[in-house]
Amino acid sequence: MKLVTYALTGAFMLASTAAFAESHGAAEENTQQMIVEAALAGGDAAAGEKIFKKCKACHMIGEGAKSRTGPPLNDMVGAEVGDLEGFKYSKGMVALAEEDTVWTIENLNALFLKPRDFIEKTKMSFAGLKDEEDRANLIAYLATFTTVEADD
Repeated sequence: MKLVTYALTGAFMLASTAAFAESHGAAEENTQQMIVEAALAGGDAAAGEKIFKKCKACHMIGEGAKSRTGPPLNDMVGAEVGDLEGFKYSKGMVALAEEDTVWTIENLNALFLKPRDFIEKTKMSFAGLKDEEDRANLIAYLATFTTVEADD
């Protein structure tokens, strides 16, 4: 369990570094790259794929993913909350989007721990993942579906 804690701590540190870089004028693509790298460093994407089965009732991911009860989760890591055009988000998600909330490692971890604590008035019925390692693995899996644009 300590290895997971250290990996997540490292991921949070990299995410914080990304937030600092963004606030100090670094290119958005570099910030997104740092967040994705932190997510991948914090967990096992193959194990996260198994955990994602709990999400499949409401969400799709990968090529051809479409909205279900929830939006597709492609390009989620490092993205702004509620940025899928045309999807009808809950009031709580809209409020987070209006605050310019970003799906950082820390925010994803909080969401997956207890969605109803992270998003007020959410329609999401998922209870959450108590195991820290499961959350890290799920975040790493989601990061594999995040496209990072290259610098020119």
